[in-house]
Amino acid sequence: MAQRKPGESCGYASSFTGRFSSKLPWKETLSFRFSPSTSVVHDYFVGSLGEEFREVGVVYQEYCDAMNKLSLEIMEVLGISLGIGRAHFKDFFHGNDSIMRLNYYPPCQKPELTLGTGPHCDPTSLTILHQDDVGGLQVFTEGRWRTITPKTNAFVINIGDTFMALSNGRYKSCLHRAVVNKETARKSLAFFLCPEMNKVVRPPGRLVDAQHPRAYPDFTWSSLLEFTQKHYRADMKTLDAFSQWIQGTLAA
Repeated sequence: MAQRKPGESCGYASSFTGRFSSKLPWKETLSFRFSPSTSVVHDYFVGSLGEEFREVGVVYQEYCDAMNKLSLEIMEVLGISLGIGRAHFKDFFHGNDSIMRLNYYPPCQKPELTLGTGPHCDPTSLTILHQDDVGGLQVFTEGRWRTITPKTNAFVINIGDTFMALSNGRYKSCLHRAVVNKETARKSLAFFLCPEMNKVVRPPGRLVDAQHPRAYPDFTWSSLLEFTQKHYRADMKTLDAFSQWIQGTLAA
């Protein structure tokens, strides 16, 4: 029951061999929804994986609740940094339809032929990543890939495409990938903050002016999520491709 169905974002999935044109991905994932003030995470584990996973469901429910709280605090900081106050983005994400993903990257005998996850920007708003001590996350900056060394009791925070649109391009999505190795399996936990499904993603007026015209059209998270699941696998140009697609749809 946990198997991810085609066109859906949640459930269990193994390597997406059709996703990247060159190096095949090498990983397994389990993804599930989170929404504040609900027991949706706990219910998923019991309903999809069975009664023996009830305590595991409790643990991940508590983890997601904590990540949600941290996400909203980060949104306060981002709002202050953009000069629109601490409440705007926190209020926008007070209700959210977010995603939690458990990643497992097995050892690979030929790591040079694979990638754990290919180069992409997250289509979501904010990613809070917890790595184990193996390492494998790389970020593209200043023209090259740089390894993000794991730090105990620390998270890696990535801006995603949806927040890039909300900030009218002031904040940029983080281009990243994951590499694998021969000897050791790697595990990570990723919490993806997303707006409520049908909430309109539109930057506040104070971030739009003559020097900063609208960078992206209005959209809903449900439409971007559907686009990445059914039409276009997320990469480094997802938001541009989506903007062209949605404008073409409206024109038609």
